[in-house]
Amino acid sequence: MVANFDNYAAAVDFVDQLIRHDFPAPMVAIVGSDLRSVERVRGKLSYGSVALRGLIGGSWIGLLIGMFVEQPSSNGTPGTSLAAVIVIAAGIGMLINVLRFSLTRNRHEFSSASAVIAARYDVVVPHPLAGRAQQAIDEHQRECVNGEHSHKN
Repeated sequence: MVANFDNYAAAVDFVDQLIRHDFPAPMVAIVGSDLRSVERVRGKLSYGSVALRGLIGGSWIGLLIGMFVEQPSSNGTPGTSLAAVIVIAAGIGMLINVLRFSLTRNRHEFSSASAVIAARYDVVVPHPLAGRAQQAIDEHQRECVNGEHSHKN
């Protein structure tokens, strides 16, 4: 382990500094420890909100289908209009979302997003390269003190 941080952004910044000072990128790893699951509630679910989401999703799918697949008609003229395809797909999207919500309603009545967050992030390099990593960071710190802030690309 070369360094540890309380947040991921600080660990990423540290790795950026290593790489800017010609440290081999494939030899660096950011390891998260003390993982916990965080679920953020995004909103209340109701039949109306679920139907609206299905309508919007179905409309986008209908638009894509309608734009890329020509709908033939029985008399050889251009087929079903794009608007009709969008309306049909929107209806199907609404129906599917409402049915899914009806079948799972007793689980919970809110939408959420889950994420795994670490309490600590360690920057790790192979032991033989630890000295080289320390040299890169020392060089970066000297540049910061001297006001050079040169970034190699």
